[in-house]
Amino acid sequence: MATITLNGNEIHTAGDFPVVGGKAPDFHLTNGDLQEVSVADFSGSKKLLNIFPSVDTPVCAISTKKFNDYAREHEDTVMLMISADLPFAQKRFCGDEGLENVVVLSTMRSPDFAKSYGVELIDGPLRGLTARAVVVLDENNTVVHAELVAEIAQEPDYETALKALG
Repeated sequence: MATITLNGNEIHTAGDFPVVGGKAPDFHLTNGDLQEVSVADFSGSKKLLNIFPSVDTPVCAISTKKFNDYAREHEDTVMLMISADLPFAQKRFCGDEGLENVVVLSTMRSPDFAKSYGVELIDGPLRGLTARAVVVLDENNTVVHAELVAEIAQEPDYETALKALG
């Protein structure tokens, strides 16, 4: 469990956040075609997991766009944008914004994802959604960077996350 804030108000998460050097927990999330995917589906590639509450909020939208821009020039990395939004909303957002370099994944069928990654919000107005976090995995799914953003309304540390990708 961790303590973070939303607009300065203390809220809490459940689960254990991944640690650098550890193996990433497996996941089963829903993609834009309503197919289930797991971390194993991206084996052999570096992965950045951008985890956030909803793509329909300004900071979540900004982070998705920034990681899309990076992915445009780094085809060796898979950028996974993970939220509780339905795949239809994620697909609409990416289409409206012209984002073609990120993979959007929904937790809609995976209530265990948020807890297994230590980002499940257990109180406050966003209870049931995920905290904002960035987890970078190498080709073997070892965690090389992990940031649980202390204030949900703030952007993650892009520079450090992208530097971890090598």
